[in-house]
Amino acid sequence: MDKMRMESVDMTAQNIEKIGAMFPNCITETVDESGKPKKAINFELLKQMLSSDILEGDEAYEFTWVGKKAAIVEANKPIRKTLRPCPEESVDWDTTENLYIEGDNLEVLKLLQESYLGKIKMIYIDPPYNTGNDFIYADNFMRSQEEENEQMGMYNEDENRLFKNTDTNGRFHSDWCSMIYSRLTLARNLLTDDGAIFISIDENEIENMKKICGEVFGEQNFVGAVIWERAFAPKNDAKYLSDSHDYIVIYAKNLSNFVIGKLPRTEEANARYKNPDNDPRGPWAADNMTVKTYSAAYDYEITTPSGAIMRPTDGRCWFTSKERMQKLIDEGRVWFGESGGNMPRIKRYLSDVQQGMTATTIWKYDEVGHNQEGRQELKKLFDDKGYFDGPKPIRLLNRILQIANVGEKDIILDFFSGSATTAHAVMKFNSEYNGNRKFIMVQLPEACDKASEAYKAGYKNICEIGKERIRRAGNKIKEESPLTTQNLDTGFRVFKLDDSNMNDVYYSAGEYSQDLLSMLESNVKSDRTDLDLLFGCLLEWGLPLSMPYSSEKIDGFNVHTYNDGDLIACFDENISDTVVKEIAKRQPLRAVFRDSSFADSPAKINVGEIFKLLAPDTRVKVI
Repeated sequence: MDKMRMESVDMTAQNIEKIGAMFPNCITETVDESGKPKKAINFELLKQMLSSDILEGDEAYEFTWVGKKAAIVEANKPIRKTLRPCPEESVDWDTTENLYIEGDNLEVLKLLQESYLGKIKMIYIDPPYNTGNDFIYADNFMRSQEEENEQMGMYNEDENRLFKNTDTNGRFHSDWCSMIYSRLTLARNLLTDDGAIFISIDENEIENMKKICGEVFGEQNFVGAVIWERAFAPKNDAKYLSDSHDYIVIYAKNLSNFVIGKLPRTEEANARYKNPDNDPRGPWAADNMTVKTYSAAYDYEITTPSGAIMRPTDGRCWFTSKERMQKLIDEGRVWFGESGGNMPRIKRYLSDVQQGMTATTIWKYDEVGHNQEGRQELKKLFDDKGYFDGPKPIRLLNRILQIANVGEKDIILDFFSGSATTAHAVMKFNSEYNGNRKFIMVQLPEACDKASEAYKAGYKNICEIGKERIRRAGNKIKEESPLTTQNLDTGFRVFKLDDSNMNDVYYSAGEYSQDLLSMLESNVKSDRTDLDLLFGCLLEWGLPLSMPYSSEKIDGFNVHTYNDGDLIACFDENISDTVVKEIAKRQPLRAVFRDSSFADSPAKINVGEIFKLLAPDTRVKVI
């Protein structure tokens, strides 16, 4: 039996394997920190393999900053962390398919790499805008610990993770670029091949954001940059110009596969279609019948019903041949005006147009809401209390969900979830358009200011506000439409980022000293439960965290079955052959035990033989 890794996937090693498959001559060997050999890339040779010319010098068109290489390394580096389930803080734990994850989003994204690889249809994020007043993540690669401690301005229960990035910081833009680059690199992996990411940003970093996205997602996958009118009134005290808009940058995972969603047709758009001649085909709008590209074959006279002669002018011609034009006239598809003597125009019927409208790159506040609307929506949920600054309006997220063309069972991710507007919007969207779209919210538990209304009301961090918003929003949606929302999923499973479930000896058993021998009695930390271990195994094996599971007693031992046999686990010690045989008879895809589940090596070998006989296709591992 193999031993489970119990750490996030090593993205660097995976990338080396992919390059090696294409360019085996570029693979070389080096040694790791412990002196063991490992594969590496001969980058000079790889660059030459990708060029038809002899490479000399190091000049290239590129976008770079101080810390960029370290950000790339950090994104690929594995971590020994896990997500611990918290049923007591969740809603409808047993049945919901939504997730709320507390923790540093860089580390959470690493842990989700296998379970949600290529499974997220839409990502929306509203990251720090780098205004000089907001806080950004202080990743370890940004600066020395001494520098980090000096600039730190926000804390959580585990460690310092945020600092106030003022414009006096020598790395003002570099730190922000490093922070967002590593996260977008990991986020791209999670998108489906027809998925897209939507990023809110303002003037401070819009140019850098587009350059970073162009590098991470590919410039060819740029969908557009929307201007959102976030303010409905000018600020007369502005020093130069009143800033009334933000941007929403959109990139597809693969533009050739991305199908942009259409917006519902409005009454205003449909009002353009009339039926003055009682055409049985229904309302229509009249379009010009001439084109600029001249063709002598399409330059002919048309006699109107009143007898007037019409011919294109200014070097133009009709859009079709004389024969086809006459057929359209005979069918009543050409309009000559109420007098019958006007320039002919082709009828475009409402029944023939697309049942949807193409979105523009300018979104007005009266269409999708503004900042004040977002704030008021939150206040209504919290008894007129303003617990959060700058939440996005539901209508804005509704528009994004439409443009992203999310299907009825698609997954939406927001890893800067803040007040959880995205979760609220997804539930409301499901209630209005039917379906079971699922959300994954990720948020660092930033401490609320002790002088804030939120803190005084008992909310110690942003996550507590976000979770409570989802609870209240879900209840409100169901109260407003009780007949149509009976099966609406308004629950969520809460997970919290934490250190590995395993003691250090799990990773480095040869490095213990005499005073650590007691730790060898168990390789699992004493405060971890079976549920912690079960979900830790799901992350490594690449199974989603939202599936149903059950627990039962077999021969006195606790056995856990995940998603009807995707995985069966037993973490009890000294388990009997009866239990092992029963699990094997069920032929799960995967089976997991603890190392201490077996009295000795012969007992472990016997388990392997049982599975070979009763469930040869089951993958068996131990932790």
